[in-house]
Amino acid sequence: MTAVEPTRGRGRPRDPRTDQAILAAALELFTEHGHAGTSIEQIARRAGVGKLTVYRRWGSKDELIAAAVESARGEIPNPGADDLDGLSYAEVSRALADALPAAARTLAEPGYRAMLAQLFGSSVTHPGLMAAFWENHILPLRRTMHTVLSRAVDEGVLPADTDVEALIDMTVGAIMYRLLRPEPPGADELLAYLRTVYGQAGMVPRQ
Repeated sequence: MTAVEPTRGRGRPRDPRTDQAILAAALELFTEHGHAGTSIEQIARRAGVGKLTVYRRWGSKDELIAAAVESARGEIPNPGADDLDGLSYAEVSRALADALPAAARTLAEPGYRAMLAQLFGSSVTHPGLMAAFWENHILPLRRTMHTVLSRAVDEGVLPADTDVEALIDMTVGAIMYRLLRPEPPGADELLAYLRTVYGQAGMVPRQ
């Protein structure tokens, strides 16, 4: 997981290993027990630190769990606009295709799917958690998809009247639907599905 930089105060520099341990503990407990079943005391105990150490980094449980959700991207790639700027449709779609195996491994992890279930269950009572997931998991993917599809429209691969946003919604929705099924796919099956869905949408070469 990628560490989230906490707000720094006075005193000696923070130990990133402590930050990682706290984030990992918060993510595990939230995934196992949900928001209501997770406390700062439990997080501190599992991370092997004191409560004060946690509060020095994050001011509330919601803030900490949101940071833990942000850290859960795992191997899911996050190419920035600069990485894709100036590339042709063929180049951008190939970059996305090359990223799919790592994304499939992370998405297929039982813990990631369990986190999704807890997030959906907390979306009304604790909207900040879903906002963190949207900002750090969904939006980076949407930006990459938008770049690929816009290049496809510009180069005539897709019709000029293609509704890019609707096509992205359908693709992301299909992936979320597959992940939340009672019998979710493993990494290999999910990779094949991602290639099929993205290929049908015109984002990657069909295989």
